[in-house]
Amino acid sequence: MATYDYRKGKERVESILDNDLTVIEQNEVPSDEVFTFSNGYYSWVTGVFVDIRDSSTLFSDEDKEKVSKVIRSFTSEVIEILRNDDNLREIGIRGDCVYAIYTTPKKSAILDVADKTFYINTYMGMLNKLLSDRSLPNISVGIGMSTAKELVIKAGRKNVGINSKVWIGKAVTTASNLSSLGNKNGRKSLVYSVCSYNNFIEGLKERNKDKKPESWFTYHNDSNGKYYTASVVKNEFDKWITNGMND
Repeated sequence: MATYDYRKGKERVESILDNDLTVIEQNEVPSDEVFTFSNGYYSWVTGVFVDIRDSSTLFSDEDKEKVSKVIRSFTSEVIEILRNDDNLREIGIRGDCVYAIYTTPKKSAILDVADKTFYINTYMGMLNKLLSDRSLPNISVGIGMSTAKELVIKAGRKNVGINSKVWIGKAVTTASNLSSLGNKNGRKSLVYSVCSYNNFIEGLKERNKDKKPESWFTYHNDSNGKYYTASVVKNEFDKWITNGMND
């Protein structure tokens, strides 16, 4: 077994600690190739996390084929909804959760991300209908979204190809925490940070002038902090599901 060369390790750590890091403040997180181990970007970021409720019960089911089908059908389309965006900077799966992180330099970009959460919320109705038709267990999710300015750095091991971006700030961690609140203790499935809500609500009102989108959201201020919940769906998509999904 190869042993860890701690002397070389000390040299690498000292190099990291003693080298200058250039932090560039700008509205947009750049693409991956711009990142190095000596720079970082402080930019507006929006995170979305989609977290399965009571996944431990599902995962403990002895019928592993059934569990695999449920999880694959969940992750497949949630990823499809989240991935199609030029502002996407990271997407992945963490255990029972699908997440995506976007650079959102403008309010319109934040509204576009919120629209994805509406699609996911609607898709869950479609998925559960398809699962029920096959006598497979239904699932519910919490969908969390948060916006903030974050420091983004490249971290890992230089020159070995093992590295990733690290998001340092409130957007990503808050989105993850908010997703754990959705569809729990009577709350609706969609959960938004105050910053996200404040940045997309005017655009949502502009897109829905004949309605009152602000009435779709409930403000909370409790031990979990300040946030908004909702259960918004995409009408045409939702009607197609209700009408049997046959056309």
